[in-house]
Amino acid sequence: MNKKRVLVAMSGGVDSSTAAHLLKSRGYEVIGINMRLWEEGGRCCNLSDTEDARRVARKLSIPLYVLNLKKEFEKEVVEYFCWEYLNGRTPNPCIVCNEKIKFGILLKKAKEFGAFFIATGHYAKVEFNPSTKRYCLKKGKDPKKEQSYFLFSLSQRQLSHTIFPLSDLTKEEVRQIAAENNLPVHEKKESQEVCFISQKNYNEFLKNFFEKKGISPFSEGFIVDREGKIVGRHKGIHLFTIGQRKGLAGGREEPFYVVDIDKKKNIITIGTREDVYTHSMQVSKVNWVSIQEPEKPFYARVKIRSQHPESLAYIYKVTEGKWRVDFLHPQWAITPGQAAVFYREDTVLGGGWIEKVIR
Repeated sequence: MNKKRVLVAMSGGVDSSTAAHLLKSRGYEVIGINMRLWEEGGRCCNLSDTEDARRVARKLSIPLYVLNLKKEFEKEVVEYFCWEYLNGRTPNPCIVCNEKIKFGILLKKAKEFGAFFIATGHYAKVEFNPSTKRYCLKKGKDPKKEQSYFLFSLSQRQLSHTIFPLSDLTKEEVRQIAAENNLPVHEKKESQEVCFISQKNYNEFLKNFFEKKGISPFSEGFIVDREGKIVGRHKGIHLFTIGQRKGLAGGREEPFYVVDIDKKKNIITIGTREDVYTHSMQVSKVNWVSIQEPEKPFYARVKIRSQHPESLAYIYKVTEGKWRVDFLHPQWAITPGQAAVFYREDTVLGGGWIEKVIR
């Protein structure tokens, strides 16, 4: 494979477009890849975005290929997203999309094109550590856009073939570079929501998804307080996430929040704001990305959501594939289904999926 040839995932946004420009300016042979992941109606990956990617490719004088990955995306990402809600967990589709689609399928395509590297517009960094002989995943420069949290599940092989051209840039600097080089998307806005859902309310999307499969999975159940007293009814556990306050007033003066979601009993438990704080959780399917699996318990800073501040915790192995995380200070709304990512300074040690809250 040609080490100067790189496949760039070009979504039609300013980040990936600038990444392609930077790589070409550094002497790489750049091949643009636009991935069609979903039908019209989503917030990205539609025909308009594909046309934007084409405009940028023409400006840069690079080839652009459009890959139809709708079937793969539905199987790997959309189905995961829907079933997680059905099982009372709150999914994170961006992480799964990165692992399975952007750095999974795209890396296989790179081999077909004879390209050694793939590149994206993520704000993160890859560095090789000669002492450990491992590729390390690190934070990007911009604290507001930093995206290493969404990449914890990448393998050593994936990292060894990945370039993040925006690693040492801020969003403002990226837009400035795009503007200075007359990239046609330099002022394009970006979506902050789940890319394949046009509406903010996921209920209709989930309902339509399961109806197409001939499934009617949502059933009403009870809402109870911390003592088990019934205080109301719900229309499906998929409508709730830990820490949620909306829709729980029920005539009560004091605000209440979702404390627990019991899939088996189909019960939502609510409590006060203080009840949502917890010290411990169990994490499964851990991927040690920058280091070998630790043999002894250790301390690290842990992030339980992409926008949640890191907090110091004691981490140790419970059994094969399962790790316990005990925070020094209680954390707000630890949520099963979300990722827990372990950091030491700017390096991602590893991460996994929050399996359960330990009270």
